[in-house]
Amino acid sequence: MNRYQQLNVGNWELVLHLPPSYDHSDRRFPVAYVQDGGKLFTGCINYLEHLYASGQLEEVMLVGIVPHARNDEYTPWPAAALVDSYPPFGGQGRAYVDEVADVLKPYIDSQYRTKRQAEETAIIGGSFGGLISFFAGCWRPDTFGRTGLLSASFWYEGAMDFIREHEGFGKHQRVYMSVGGKEGIYKKSRQRHMAEYTREVHRLWLEKGMCASRLKLDVEPEGTHDDLFMMKQFPEALKWLFGKKGNTSGPDVTYAGTMHIPGTRTWSMLSGLTGRKYRIFIAEPMGPPPETGYPVLYTLDANATFGSLTEAVRMQSRGPHGIPSSVIVGIGYDSNDPIVTKERFYDYTVYADDSELPARPDGSGWPHTGGAEAFLDFIEYELKPLVEREYPIDRSRQSLFGHSLGGFFALYTLFMRPAAFRRYFAASPSIWWKNHILLQLWENQKENLALHQTDTELHLSVGSLEKPHMVSDAHKLHQTLTASAYGPKSVSILEVPNEGHVSLLPSLFSPMLRRVSD
Repeated sequence: MNRYQQLNVGNWELVLHLPPSYDHSDRRFPVAYVQDGGKLFTGCINYLEHLYASGQLEEVMLVGIVPHARNDEYTPWPAAALVDSYPPFGGQGRAYVDEVADVLKPYIDSQYRTKRQAEETAIIGGSFGGLISFFAGCWRPDTFGRTGLLSASFWYEGAMDFIREHEGFGKHQRVYMSVGGKEGIYKKSRQRHMAEYTREVHRLWLEKGMCASRLKLDVEPEGTHDDLFMMKQFPEALKWLFGKKGNTSGPDVTYAGTMHIPGTRTWSMLSGLTGRKYRIFIAEPMGPPPETGYPVLYTLDANATFGSLTEAVRMQSRGPHGIPSSVIVGIGYDSNDPIVTKERFYDYTVYADDSELPARPDGSGWPHTGGAEAFLDFIEYELKPLVEREYPIDRSRQSLFGHSLGGFFALYTLFMRPAAFRRYFAASPSIWWKNHILLQLWENQKENLALHQTDTELHLSVGSLEKPHMVSDAHKLHQTLTASAYGPKSVSILEVPNEGHVSLLPSLFSPMLRRVSD
């Protein structure tokens, strides 16, 4: 089978990609109509076929439509050019959308085995292609039940007014949106509002009643307005809009996408300070900010802890008697594993030679260590400023939570840069690391730190069923700090009965969240 077919339908040129199993089955397939000749899929077709083969995405027929004059066909109404030397925008979008719906789609449906319902038909585009895809969903919901808006040009004159007044999408429609956090930042025209307008559109649609199961926004923090980022998001759009549908002989069940916690966002950050890529999870506050801004909790090992923390804060901040809203920032890694061993061993520790560490139970060597300072720089100088640009944050109410090696890192931060956070939560901290170097750090630093003169808080916790040295180390540190004239005024320790190294975590989240938002 040829990977692509070139078609001419009337005066339209189409680029068609048939699903890999098309010639080997009698199945019918959903269809995605893609603007700009399908360049969004021609550049990533190997990856799409991998998603098909690995079962992550239902096979989709892709139809690229080559425009004649995109600035005319992809704009909803005439408007002046942004630059005087350029022609004005033609505003022929409605005629173009009707041509796709009434001419191109019927032809494809008549010649190929397609699923013809609106719920099985997507229209997707980037930039102006995203703008006209949005209007296609509005004007022809009978035809397009799936809409992909990649860096859509919502800055177009009158577009935001239309969106604010439009009633929103139908209940059968699903919408995927993406934008780069750096789109338009160097522009002086309306294009500088790219990211801002996209977030506003997402918020408006949610307010109009579109639930999170039908609407998704992905923000690439460092993304610019380039084909690179739009092409990267195209497979994500297909996965969200179509997913992988399962066969079942029982009730009528279809795959509806992966689990998504409402009110959350995920960023991908490549740190210039550590050279590492991080997956940042954000739980947005449910209520308006206080005058001083929201309290914020930064949590380590977010691949494992973020979901539980987010659900806890969602439940407990509801209603008139709930705890105050706060922002949860989870720092994780680009992995589906709950504990990403290699990366966390480096980021959360000071360097230790194997001779300074106990033998591992399986006899293997220790991972690379020693990245704590660079990781702390990443949090202070890259992550915090980005969070504070997105949300009003009360810097006097910043908290850090870490467990195990993350607990070591929390204590290391307290002893080296105590002003970074007001409240430190160290659960089952690895005080044993490098021959108990944390206790040495405290002795060396305590007079200079003068924590007794600040309102810094430290909250230690450990499970009663943990290894005896974990329990005794936590109590020893607590005793050392409380007995010192230089220790924090507020130091607590909680030994959780009948819980082990991991099982104690759920019992910590509720009291911690109350303290974070206090």
